[in-house]
Amino acid sequence: MQTSIHSGHRYPKSHDEGSTVKELIEYIALSLVDDPSQVIVNQFRSGGRENLELHVAREDMGRVIGKGGRVANAMRVLLRVAAAREGKQANLDVAEPR
Repeated sequence: MQTSIHSGHRYPKSHDEGSTVKELIEYIALSLVDDPSQVIVNQFRSGGRENLELHVAREDMGRVIGKGGRVANAMRVLLRVAAAREGKQANLDVAEPR
């Protein structure tokens, strides 16, 4: 029989206000792109929802969005899970490069 190493909590709670979800998206985006200096994640709060806006270089848009939007949708799923662990809701938008 296995014993849990967590003291009664299913998931550890983060004490950083909102930074965990932003850091997650930054980490994933930096892992995907060729030009990490162009990765910017803006975080906005609207009611009880965190809205994140991801900016990358025009040349890296294909890597971040993926074929049929699969990569971007996978990032959104991971973001929602991370936010739910903190008792929040979150949304990700990939911004059109200028």
